[in-house]
Amino acid sequence: MSELTHFNSEGRAKMVDVSEKDITKRVAIARGSVRMMPETLSLIREGKIGKGDVLAVAQVAGIMAAKKTSGIIPMCHPIPITGVDISFKEIGDNTINVESNVKTTGITGVEMEALTAVSVAMLTIYDMCKAVDKGMVLGETYLAFKSGGKSGDFAREE
Repeated sequence: MSELTHFNSEGRAKMVDVSEKDITKRVAIARGSVRMMPETLSLIREGKIGKGDVLAVAQVAGIMAAKKTSGIIPMCHPIPITGVDISFKEIGDNTINVESNVKTTGITGVEMEALTAVSVAMLTIYDMCKAVDKGMVLGETYLAFKSGGKSGDFAREE
């Protein structure tokens, strides 16, 4: 494990200086899941949730969140995002898996942007469906893959 770099000489938090890092293509993929009642998933699938198309709104929310990550995570650098894709996959009759794929060409990675995108997409699913299912569970959220940068590639074993 490398030395922590987010502290100054006084032991206080600082934003890391990335100005000497190389520009590389960087990709991060994050995943999470929303578990719900089977009836809720059925309503989503049939387009019968009163607030509208749940997955379309969650997709846009996730994209917007990736672009705004540096505004809500204090030590994240504002970076130019070159691509964001959010996808959904039904698992069984009660779960939606959410995946974000975020890309940039820059001097720092997009792991936090990918994780934020998945988290906000899941929260949006909850928000849009809470009137019919307050018991939904937002499941494990994790970095599945990242490439680019000094630390190299990472692929989570699943």
